Amino acid sequence: MGRHGAVTFKGNPLTLVGDEIKVGAPAPDFDLTSYGAGGMQHIRKADLVGKPVFISVVPSLDTPVCQVQTRAFNQRLAALGDKVHALTVSLDLPFAMNRFCGAENITAMKTGSDYMDRSFGTHYGLLIDELKILARAVFVLDAQGVVRYAQVVKEVASEPDYDAAIKALDALV
Repeated sequence: MGRHGAVTFKGNPLTLVGDEIKVGAPAPDFDLTSYGAGGMQHIRKADLVGKPVFISVVPSLDTPVCQVQTRAFNQRLAALGDKVHALTVSLDLPFAMNRFCGAENITAMKTGSDYMDRSFGTHYGLLIDELKILARAVFVLDAQGVVRYAQVVKEVASEPDYDAAIKALDALV
């Protein structure tokens, strides 16, 4: 079930639980938790159909590279407004994600925590078995929920390819 060596953290090979997501395949379902003005809310794949979906996955918003990634995508996605659904996903608690995004004025992206059942991490093949956190990745889904772009960043401590991800999204808007 695990894919040993699929990613590294500071050069050390790690195992990802679940299957690799393939471009052209329907995106797996997920059930994430968000916290905001309306309290705790669920975000499911079915809630996002009808618009392209941008998903930025980070190990933790309490780490510098994850913060840079979230700020960078927020800035690049701001111009698209409500033409897309944009999510930052991690295993951080929804409260911590909400606090960070509020403090950093992250408004172009919603947060989705996979803390309850790790369904996103296992269905998207991103749960790092040894660390029990998510690997760094970016996915772009079309309005019907088909994967049109996928990058699992090989070295967890490295940033994703921002330009390629945004280019894939722009092609759908």
